[in-house]
Amino acid sequence: QLQLVESGGGLVQAGGSLRLSCAASGRTFSSYSMGWFRQRPGKEREFVAAISRIGKTYYADSVKGRFTISRDNARNTVLLQMNSLKPEDTAAYYCGASGTVTITMNYDYWGQGTQVTVSS
Repeated sequence: QLQLVESGGGLVQAGGSLRLSCAASGRTFSSYSMGWFRQRPGKEREFVAAISRIGKTYYADSVKGRFTISRDNARNTVLLQMNSLKPEDTAAYYCGASGTVTITMNYDYWGQGTQVTVSS
């Protein structure tokens, strides 16, 4: 069992930065690949970034070069550094844990989400 809690969302102006954090409970965090997804108003949840157990990273084209995913296994935490934010990045952001790294929705555990709002 793994519980995930996101934090770090908020309101920011376009061009600004935010850092999202996902804290995991449980002693097996390092055995999971982790991902960030987002759900914009009226849209389906979509892949943002993922990181494998050994630190290989994957990004959606829309965020490549602006967002960085990282993990700290000692702190059971995965981070999403978001720079050069755009109004279209406005969404609820969710972290997930999966047994295998994937950009699909096939994750075993999900957090409750944190809201990011980017004003123009």
